[in-house]
Amino acid sequence: MKKTVNIVLPTYNESLNLPKLYSELKKVTKSLNRQYVFGIIFVNDGSTDDTLKKLIKLSQTDSSVTVLNLSRNFGHQIAITAGMDYSEADATITMDADLQDPPAVCQKLISKWSEGFDIVYAKRNPRKVDSIFKRSTAGLFYYLINKMSDTPIPSNVGDFRLIDKKVLDQIKKFSEHQRFIRGLISYAGFNQTTVYYSRASRPNGKTNYSLKKMWRLAVDGITGFSVAPLRFISKLGYSVSLLSVMGIVYVVGLKIFDPAKEVPGWAFVMVSMFFLGGVQLIMLGVLGSYISRIYVETQNRPLYIVSSITNKKTRRLSN
Repeated sequence: MKKTVNIVLPTYNESLNLPKLYSELKKVTKSLNRQYVFGIIFVNDGSTDDTLKKLIKLSQTDSSVTVLNLSRNFGHQIAITAGMDYSEADATITMDADLQDPPAVCQKLISKWSEGFDIVYAKRNPRKVDSIFKRSTAGLFYYLINKMSDTPIPSNVGDFRLIDKKVLDQIKKFSEHQRFIRGLISYAGFNQTTVYYSRASRPNGKTNYSLKKMWRLAVDGITGFSVAPLRFISKLGYSVSLLSVMGIVYVVGLKIFDPAKEVPGWAFVMVSMFFLGGVQLIMLGVLGSYISRIYVETQNRPLYIVSSITNKKTRRLSN
């Protein structure tokens, strides 16, 4: 009996890229259809162009295509989660729909899976198509999170990967809202390996990952897999307190042993006050990040809402 493989693609305003993306995906699935049965799961994450219209048209002509239409834009990580939750295949491949992740690399992922690996990462090497700013900030992020976290996370690895069903069944148990899927996959353990590929340039449109979204993902990654920032607050507090004690000793010493010498005036005091005020605000911001995670989790809202599901078998939208 053939094994099944689902390819999950979160999609947001990718209308221009869909024809080529679908064509490349079908080349991959046709080349391996003697060994595997493929399904393609598009997750429409609240697109505002005609992406959904094109996806539905594909799903009504190709029985391997299923479209999950989310009720609004829930974000990239949640859209991937929705697709993974829907997948019941022996292996699930997640990848972006902007064609920067070449569909042909899926063959390498499946080949490693057939060797017995449970998780196969597609690692970007090199990242020439990314800007110097993006490469440097990504490198800094992975350096920091691997220094602070007990869960090692491979660098230069996005959300292009293959996951075996037994791994995915465990990932589905994770219900946290502010998700960093790369961390969750690494946390799961199992037998992992990597394949390398050169990331392509985006053929149409512009990236949907703004600097703000990248920052939010980085914060979710660090606060979701490390309490080091909280420990750092304590260490910083002790350090500032020690400096304050040293300042007090200095002032008292001057008063006792050299009363004629003036103690530094208001400029020193003002700078010290602003410094301590800034440190306190940074501490409150770090604490706020962790408290906000607690607040969101206690609301216990669903991760996403599926507005409709469509494929050739139903030939209709089902709510």
